[in-house]
Amino acid sequence: MSFIFRYRNYAKAIYQSLINDAFYMAMENSVGNGQSSQEAMLRYMEYSMTEAEKYGELYLPGEHEYGVSIWSKPLNKNQEALKSKEKKTFLLNYMGELSLKRYNAIVDFMATQSSPLIGNEFWYLSIVGILPEFQNQGLGRDLVTKILKKTDLKNVSTYLETFVPRNMSFYNRLGFKAVESFHEPITDADYWLMIREPYSEQV
Repeated sequence: MSFIFRYRNYAKAIYQSLINDAFYMAMENSVGNGQSSQEAMLRYMEYSMTEAEKYGELYLPGEHEYGVSIWSKPLNKNQEALKSKEKKTFLLNYMGELSLKRYNAIVDFMATQSSPLIGNEFWYLSIVGILPEFQNQGLGRDLVTKILKKTDLKNVSTYLETFVPRNMSFYNRLGFKAVESFHEPITDADYWLMIREPYSEQV
């Protein structure tokens, strides 16, 4: 099966930035069909970007290709069903059946934990990453605040989940607050749910 990359450099950047994240490690370890696990994850990152273009919000900085932020937005039932069907097809075709099962198990668990704590109108920061050599230079902040300005204007709350404790101080500086922690059984790892209320003034 052929796979077309539009954003390969961005895919490489977020792959490298998230290589030690428990969720992405679990997904990479699930790749089957004799495929290169790294190439499969690059396809996963590419798919996530094109999915956000279609159904959510994708922020690509024009001045560099060192990072990206990927957001999900509320959808109606028909849109959500189509998005889910397309994701299932991608995972089966390009990563394998085990990847699909693992993805569904992890995402379903996390959705069950978060649903009592978030509103239906919340935007979700699903992926953000900067190449490690360009971190701590303010570039990651810019990736997120560009979208937070939109959510502030719309008076919409946002949330994220992180498996990486050291990233929490970064999110705190952007206004996110940890509201709960959970232990995800497939990854056998703890993660934190963080919520940000809209600011009356833009970030």
